[in-house]
Amino acid sequence: VQLQASGGGLVQTGGSVRLSCKASGRAFRNYSVAWFRQAPGKERAFVAHMYWGAGATSYADSVKGRFTISRDNSKNTAYLQMNSLRPEDTANYYCAAQLAGDYRQPTNYGYWGQGTQVTVSS
Repeated sequence: VQLQASGGGLVQTGGSVRLSCKASGRAFRNYSVAWFRQAPGKERAFVAHMYWGAGATSYADSVKGRFTISRDNSKNTAYLQMNSLRPEDTANYYCAAQLAGDYRQPTNYGYWGQGTQVTVSS
């Protein structure tokens, strides 16, 4: 599975951004997909997760009610809609895919897209 993330940029506090994660290669429908983020000097942190088949979702407490993970099976693409952005959301955002394991742990993901930077200005 190859993943390509896109959609980052500079946005003001309170604004919105939608990130995309395009998958290619093996049947992506069999994989769960997640978004992580990493700010300078910090560890990579879980943001959101979706079981590809059933569509059940989970979120980090810090983004609940503001971010929404979704997917379009026909396009082999996952999304992260980010609303009400705050300066503390500034980070490099990564999409990842896995078959099994604790979805909150980045070490359980075997496939990663390149990061896409989101910068929220105050």
